[in-house]
Amino acid sequence: MRQTLNLKVSQQLVLSPQLQQAIRLLQLSTLDLNEEIERVLEDNPLIEIDSDSGEGVFETSLDTPDFSEVVAAPPAEETASVGEEKGAEAGDAANDITDTLNDFDEADAVEREDYVLTSDEGGGIAAEEERAFQYAAGVSLREHLLSQLALTPADDNIRIIIKALIDEIDDNGYLTTTFEALRDCFAPSKMLTHKRFDEALRLLQEFDPAGIGARTPGECLALQLCALPDTPAQRTALVIVEEHLPLLAAHDNTRLKKATRVNEELLRDACALIRSLNPKPGRAFDNDRTNAVIPDIVVQKKGRRWVARLNEAAIPKIRVNTVYAKILSAKNSADLETWSNRLQEARWLVRNIQQRFDTILRVAQAIVERQQRFFDHGAVAMRPMVLKDISDLLGLHESTVSRATTQKYMLTPQGTVEFKYFFGSHLGTSAGGAASSTAIRALIKKIVEAEPAAAPLSDQQITELLGKEGIMVARRTVAKYREALSIPPAHQRKDLR
Repeated sequence: MRQTLNLKVSQQLVLSPQLQQAIRLLQLSTLDLNEEIERVLEDNPLIEIDSDSGEGVFETSLDTPDFSEVVAAPPAEETASVGEEKGAEAGDAANDITDTLNDFDEADAVEREDYVLTSDEGGGIAAEEERAFQYAAGVSLREHLLSQLALTPADDNIRIIIKALIDEIDDNGYLTTTFEALRDCFAPSKMLTHKRFDEALRLLQEFDPAGIGARTPGECLALQLCALPDTPAQRTALVIVEEHLPLLAAHDNTRLKKATRVNEELLRDACALIRSLNPKPGRAFDNDRTNAVIPDIVVQKKGRRWVARLNEAAIPKIRVNTVYAKILSAKNSADLETWSNRLQEARWLVRNIQQRFDTILRVAQAIVERQQRFFDHGAVAMRPMVLKDISDLLGLHESTVSRATTQKYMLTPQGTVEFKYFFGSHLGTSAGGAASSTAIRALIKKIVEAEPAAAPLSDQQITELLGKEGIMVARRTVAKYREALSIPPAHQRKDLR
């Protein structure tokens, strides 16, 4: 067989380093972008922080709009700075659904006027965030318990055992070890006895927060109840968590009333007291797993329309060092080739970061324009939308829209939500239209909230209720959405009032 050489002409798509960098930057979250820029600042001296932006790459303050007056619902030159401004309960459930599904007339077009955002200085901490701030910022659970140990009167052996127990407490505040497992860690082994272990555990379980050092959820709740004043409801609640917790979890009020031998009113008060307890007392100190979110987009109202703007706190304030750039531009020596490459890399980075935020803003504006009713009325007014709708509107590839919406967040009157929240499947209606799965989930939640506590609605009843309003949905779909909302089935929702 003879070997020969042949020439063949072909075409193939090759991504340039600049395009590869642009794609990678676009899919990064704001925090990941911050880390990337910090790394580049250490590696490339030709990139510097804009002197007008302070010491950090990101500004520390967030310009938060005051939504109280507009919301009634219940989530260039190559050396220029990238940090410039860019872009301009219910009585009858059936009646409640009817009101919710009414067509929301879109506002007439009006002349857009300037809208000035004001910081929310008078606002307090949200209820769901309050517990996370009740202890000193940055103090871990272990540090909090050790500080109490230092003030606890006990002999040295007991203090050593308590410290060992603290090291065996998980993030929820539960003790994860046993006497037998802990005994093997002590030398001499006679130091740890059952008596000392029980005394050390008793002292630990007196620490703050109440319920710490428990070994089971029942014990955790019992510790918290023991710290409350002695009342009939407290004593009944203590019996329930110690002996009948499975019945409480199954919402089996009939058997629970028979087991505790109390009247209906006292049982109701005891159950309400148990629900007010915290089954995971250690979570208030879970600082290491707290995920900070910096919104990329702030949604504000201009006239009668909602518009999107970039959040300046999320924009990195970097630029190419103009002095070095001029020096390198004036010299063509071969010795400066390495520095010239770094200059080009710096220019690419600034351009690609600006392009990243331009793309995010374009996608955000398209989402806001399509979901105007959401910002006025909440999730029940969400329109069905998929990535292809935005890609067709903007002339972008679906993969680009996907990258621009992944781990990107939007500050809205409904709270801070991820871009992906606005996308979802749709279900048909009897009128031939479509309803967003997000809106249907919101409606199911409203139906459950408005249902009688003593006679909760089954999935089939919810399905029929939705069908009367024109939403064609199967019972299994309602069950799936209910489970996604962490709503228990009807027999577990039944409660005493």
